[in-house]
Amino acid sequence: MGAQGGALKRALIGAAVVFAIAILLETLLFNINFFLTRGYDETNLNSQIELTKDHQGYYRLTEFHHEMEFHDLNAEVHNIHLDLVDWQPAQLLTFRIQFTDEAHQTYFGTTEYTIGVPDVAVSTASWESEYIHLSPSGKVGSLKIELVGDDVAYPVKVAGVSINAPEPFSFNGARFATTFIVLYLCFLFRPRSRIYRIGIVEEPVFTKRAIIAAVVVEVYLVSSFLLMGSNLVGVASKTYNYGAWDQGSIVNVYDAAGDNAQQYAMLARAMADGHLYLDVEPPKWLTDMDDPYDKGARDELEKATGESYLFDTAYYDGHYYVYFGVVPALIFYLPFYLVTGADFPTAIGVLIAMVVFILGCTALLDRFARYHFKRVSLGVFLLLQIPLVLCSGTLYLVKFPTFYSLPVMCGLAFSVWGLYLWMRGRSSERPSGWYAGGSLCMALVVGCRPQLIFLSLIAFPLFWRRYITQRRLFTPAGAREFACLLAPYFVVAIGLMWYNWARFGSPGNFGANYNLTVHDMPKRGLSLGRIAPALFAYFIQPPTVDGTFPFILPAVFDTTFMGQTVREVTFGGIFACLPVLWLLPFAPPFLKMRFEQRSTNTVAGVILILIVSGVFMALLDAELAGILQRYYADFSFMFLAAVVLIAFIVNESLPPDFQPTRIFRTTLSVLVAVSVVYIVLLCFVPETGWYSDVYDWSYQNIVEAFEFWT
Repeated sequence: MGAQGGALKRALIGAAVVFAIAILLETLLFNINFFLTRGYDETNLNSQIELTKDHQGYYRLTEFHHEMEFHDLNAEVHNIHLDLVDWQPAQLLTFRIQFTDEAHQTYFGTTEYTIGVPDVAVSTASWESEYIHLSPSGKVGSLKIELVGDDVAYPVKVAGVSINAPEPFSFNGARFATTFIVLYLCFLFRPRSRIYRIGIVEEPVFTKRAIIAAVVVEVYLVSSFLLMGSNLVGVASKTYNYGAWDQGSIVNVYDAAGDNAQQYAMLARAMADGHLYLDVEPPKWLTDMDDPYDKGARDELEKATGESYLFDTAYYDGHYYVYFGVVPALIFYLPFYLVTGADFPTAIGVLIAMVVFILGCTALLDRFARYHFKRVSLGVFLLLQIPLVLCSGTLYLVKFPTFYSLPVMCGLAFSVWGLYLWMRGRSSERPSGWYAGGSLCMALVVGCRPQLIFLSLIAFPLFWRRYITQRRLFTPAGAREFACLLAPYFVVAIGLMWYNWARFGSPGNFGANYNLTVHDMPKRGLSLGRIAPALFAYFIQPPTVDGTFPFILPAVFDTTFMGQTVREVTFGGIFACLPVLWLLPFAPPFLKMRFEQRSTNTVAGVILILIVSGVFMALLDAELAGILQRYYADFSFMFLAAVVLIAFIVNESLPPDFQPTRIFRTTLSVLVAVSVVYIVLLCFVPETGWYSDVYDWSYQNIVEAFEFWT
């Protein structure tokens, strides 16, 4: 208790110090413009505005009169304050600022060798964006402000324009909380922190409480991030998604993300009616096509007839089917529909699966740390748990919590719990129940995301020695245990084969060949030419960055493959963007350390299967489907899990409080920090259909919070 009390006392003192530092940063640094503009002498320019006013006296920018020009200023201009009326419709506006100064007698712009004044985004819902800082050369003569862009909801009302306006003080709670979390994590995981002296095995009660607290924080942050993208959530109340609220219920659900995103809900309704095809009638032109899987031909007929079809569904024998894994529909949608008569909100399913994944990852790591590696500290545990949870591609699935993300998220959740239950069974005197539960989870993965079945190969190194080498399989007890390992696979396989046969007349056809997608899957085939671009994009392509928040841009992609390449926007390969994976090339010497500690090759076998399966999974995705950012979740977990095992081995081999140990902790901390920062920034990259697109006027507040110096 003395060691725990000392650690807790230092943690609380550290929290208090970090809290004070965060207050100072928020007050002084992040409000630097408040202090820099205190001495400004504000000049009102309203007298030169040549715009019509409304009955309330506000100036109106219209489609035909959307610029303001000011002459003979002859003043040093440090900033412009565009005072937009608060209560007008919220929108993000783009203004073009031009001026003359002592170095330019005329308005200047971008040339072959110079960059002119960039256009500036101003939100009617963000007062901070209304202050525009200028950097002219000497005094400004003339100033021109023009509202540009095609998607402007006119009229835009302006209360006034001034120059050299003092900025108000603003305490941003979200920015303060982010600063506090970042600084406190740096404090906790510093190389000499006492968190590395608290052993998982030696202090079981204290460390479990600390791990639970960390998990609670992770679940809260992930939930907040998912719910922030409210346009994709499909849940409404009086205070959340008010426009879709039914005005009567405390909470109601509604269809979000368009008709095509309701496939699981349509499948649940079809199952309730006693059939497996969707209750949507395909257009006659689709049923008459010789090859309905040719997208180019479909597009031509859709354009000619004006009749649309359900994209990304399996089309077979005149009916639409869902080719995504059926298990999420059975777990979430069908029970919800039978009880409420409403469609289950997909985003909530993604959130539930993400929470289950976080809990499963933590339980699995805890099992390894307490029972297979005796010297894991609380610091090392959390330092590895955080990237395993956040960097596995799952946060991107949470960013877009659609029916595309749900089966992948469910597959990962089932996988980690299946591995955990297997590990519990390996150390149990009565393992049959644990084995059956683990195998059931692993088998259900096939009904979610069939590709993730490769994680089941981990069973070979886990059970080979016990049941084959030691020949326990040939004993009555061993035979029963082995049957419990296999039986759930057979049960789930029978169910899935019946499901496939009932839809397509073939027990092994999951419907991918009948998918109405961007390419003709039955005729796509396999090609070696796709391998090199996939390896580059998925693994080693550096991220593209710039100097504006969130600093990450879509990666440039090009290929010499003379065929069709299916690709959506991606943001760099995992080995270039997640430095924590740089431990993998050092696996051989680290595994040698393990061999010196243990005579078995179980961990080496698990690591080998994880790495090989990860590479194979990425190539399989590229060959069969394409290069997409959400597919990173298919294989990132495998590499990160291998890194966790390698880091546990290194930690076990190095003596405590030894110089190489501190170097290892420091290195690991830096690699993890860079990896997590990349993933978090990726979550805020503006993309079509996300919060930044639908609520761009509100997203600008996030930009202003982090670009506090502008």
